[in-house]
Amino acid sequence: MTDDTLDTLYVRLGGYDAIAAVAADLIARLQADDRLGRFWRHRGDDGLRREKQLLIEFLCANAGGNLLYTGRDMATTHLGMKIDEADWQRFAEHLRDTLASFEVGAQEQKDVLAFVESTKSEIVE
Repeated sequence: MTDDTLDTLYVRLGGYDAIAAVAADLIARLQADDRLGRFWRHRGDDGLRREKQLLIEFLCANAGGNLLYTGRDMATTHLGMKIDEADWQRFAEHLRDTLASFEVGAQEQKDVLAFVESTKSEIVE
């Protein structure tokens, strides 16, 4: 397709490899954050790799890619983590910073933030 308005968000983001790079960068930012890093402490390497893959699947599937998200629903996944509004806002800030660092276009950033924001009620306690 030559008209960007006809391409899926997945295509406009650059496909799997670009989304995987964004996911890796985002997770590294979240783990290094003084507030949010607690969610990754005491996690084994295998669990961290699985979480990264699930994030890639989630982003790809929600952006219109042909990947299937194999994880649990957001409510089940985040139940008991005690994620509050301040955690969510900090996460969103890292997501915006990550997208900006990859020079993701303004409309694509807006679209990604919209589908991520749609999960907030299932994640924030």
